[in-house]
Amino acid sequence: MKYNQIYEGKFIKRVNRFIAHVDINGQVEVVHVKNTGRCKELFIEGRKVFLQKSDNPNRKTKYSLIAIYKDEKLINIDSQVPNQVIYEAIENGQIHGFDQLKYIKREQTYGNSRFDIYYETESHKGYIEVKGVTLENDGIAMFPDAPTVRGTKHVRELIKGQKEGYKNYIMLLIQMKEVHYFKPNHITDPDFASALKEAKEAGVTIKCYTSTITEDSIEILKEIEHDYML
Repeated sequence: MKYNQIYEGKFIKRVNRFIAHVDINGQVEVVHVKNTGRCKELFIEGRKVFLQKSDNPNRKTKYSLIAIYKDEKLINIDSQVPNQVIYEAIENGQIHGFDQLKYIKREQTYGNSRFDIYYETESHKGYIEVKGVTLENDGIAMFPDAPTVRGTKHVRELIKGQKEGYKNYIMLLIQMKEVHYFKPNHITDPDFASALKEAKEAGVTIKCYTSTITEDSIEILKEIEHDYML
């Protein structure tokens, strides 16, 4: 997935969940943050960031913050993009299990939840919930970085659907390259971690993928291990 109109900047501070201040060519700009997570380990003053400029003249903010360097790691923080990356990867045959794909649609409701993707193949059908992962420590990616009641609810709905005959998936797109394993963040959100374990035991397929990140793109890279942590 490619972005256009990308600008480099220097991070100053985060004002709230949606707004940050960034120095772009010596001018302090109020920018939109495309991630409502905490990201405390990322949003540190002085770090190099990349922003996308909007074509909409009526927007209150000209720029959206989409990527930031953590040491030598470039991390995409756009929480809207993982759904598109996974969707395109399934369509392009990059993810095993969808070889005889007949139908795929984004944003589909099941029960009391709206899932990111619904699909049908020759042999089965189901729902896919996609989570973008930006938290990393010593080569291990973790999710979530803040408690997610909504995320836990989605996982439990997938378990319910699995028991009704759907073949459901949880796909975690790690929005960086340099990680080796994934584990749920038990300390930050034990309920989500417990739900994820229950989903695995119920037959929901859990897949974790790293990404190739550049200043203006993000692409799925490879599947990594996770079972040993669940």
